[in-house]
Amino acid sequence: MSDNWRSKLITSGVARAPNRAMLRAVGFGDDDFVKPIVGVANGHSTMNPCNAGIQPLVDRAMAALEAAGAKPQVFGVPTVTDGIGMGTEGMKYSLVSREVIADAIETSTNGQMMDGVLVVGACDKNMPGGMMAMARMNVPSIYVYGGTIKPGKWKGQDLTIASAFEAVGAFMAGKMSKEDYDGIERNACPTVGACGGMYTANTMSSSFEALGMSLLGSSQIASPDPEKADSAAESALVLVEAIRKGIRPRDIITRKSIENVFSLIMATGGSTNAVLHYLAIASAAEVEWTIDDVERIRLRTPVLCDLKPSGKYVATDFHRAGGVPVVLKMLLDHGLLHGDCMTITGRTMGEELAALNPVRRAEQDVIRPWDDPMYKQGHLAILKGNLAPEGCVAKITGLKNPVITGPARCFDSENETMNAIMEGKVKSGDVVVIRYEGPKGGPGMQEMLGPTAALIGAGLGESVGLITDGRFSGATWGMVVGHVAPEAAVGGPIGLVRDGDLITIDAHKQSITVAVSDEDLARRRAAWQAPAPKYTRGLMAKYVKLVSTSSRGAVTDRFE
Repeated sequence: MSDNWRSKLITSGVARAPNRAMLRAVGFGDDDFVKPIVGVANGHSTMNPCNAGIQPLVDRAMAALEAAGAKPQVFGVPTVTDGIGMGTEGMKYSLVSREVIADAIETSTNGQMMDGVLVVGACDKNMPGGMMAMARMNVPSIYVYGGTIKPGKWKGQDLTIASAFEAVGAFMAGKMSKEDYDGIERNACPTVGACGGMYTANTMSSSFEALGMSLLGSSQIASPDPEKADSAAESALVLVEAIRKGIRPRDIITRKSIENVFSLIMATGGSTNAVLHYLAIASAAEVEWTIDDVERIRLRTPVLCDLKPSGKYVATDFHRAGGVPVVLKMLLDHGLLHGDCMTITGRTMGEELAALNPVRRAEQDVIRPWDDPMYKQGHLAILKGNLAPEGCVAKITGLKNPVITGPARCFDSENETMNAIMEGKVKSGDVVVIRYEGPKGGPGMQEMLGPTAALIGAGLGESVGLITDGRFSGATWGMVVGHVAPEAAVGGPIGLVRDGDLITIDAHKQSITVAVSDEDLARRRAAWQAPAPKYTRGLMAKYVKLVSTSSRGAVTDRFE
């Protein structure tokens, strides 16, 4: 191995006898002190279906590491489940947990001087949190995704967790029977695994294949299926070889590999959250990357996959159709993928794809032909204007016309908005403004799946715009714009909008504006007062003090 610095520390000199003695207490023998210690960051939790199937993957990975000559040591990593916390105070901890996960992995890996780390996680923040830690530490690392859930079924229709949220709006609007409402709730989540569309978890896991930090073909396997555990074992063997060769995350996470990531995300119709998370991952790896780079990739990349939330198919369908490797090969063949990027295997992306030789099969329509895409350009548009001087993210798939002008309907929390929608107070043509839900204002930038799904269920998804300084679930679709920056809590323009102000969202022009003069906005800003902090002690109070603007990834370790 190239730099087994932990082993050298433990085996050198009489002074290291206490180190060896303590390791003997956890099962080390004389021969183990020269083996690389590999941390296994275990995100297993029985609290949520996303992570409830992880322990068998950890067990297989541990056995494979041991067989390959490493000394695996497992440690726990916390997880927060968005689908359970959605619409509650608990949801505010979701994005915060990304930082906690990154800090926990860094603490355990560096604090125990481990030679490498294999991270196993499944829920939304597990992936970016783990990758941020890998990029910070820069010790040999690999990510093992816990796997996707299998689709639920009700009256012949595939279900995901988004089906349950949308059923709320449809039932309250009188568009769904109680039988169907109950049937969807009881059948939406039939197995363990992360949410089944191209939502945030599956977006991030698939992106790790494109990044080169996970094995090709591993990200869309269903959590309960035996091949998922096989993939975990194979990942462990690849990691041991990477430790021996000295292949580190910053050899892999580069500007070019992040371009590959966004080509894949655009082609698959991935989540808006990927924009925020890759700003954070790039920051951790000290790679130059901005939201303007996302727009650059969008303009040149077609949407090739017909996947939920705005399409027909779920992740297991995508996997059966060939999954991420097929899409990456199509992008490579059309000049939209850097084939020379290094991967964790020690081979380039081009070499990996050549070895797999994935081919799009004509008998399926999950992955569309290159000359017949879902959309000719990507679906995650970066908008700027007097409402979002630092930018924001619009998800425009599934829309007949991604342009709307309408009167503002302003709400200072998600809960206020949800109540208004349920009471029928939001009408066709309105532009809903949800503010004080940003990184500092929420705090925690919670997702607005409840309001957006309720609008869809009520039949208003095409005719009502919604903008927020918070985030959206990967399950969201419609005329929605999130990550508006600067946020309301720091005096951003979104906090100055009043009911009735005309707002225009125009994805064609990449603009978001309010029809209020600069002078009037200045007068409103002069009269504006910052709200009192919602938390004054503990984790959330620390987060508010440290967190950056969303246009820089909402990170907590940048102080310039």
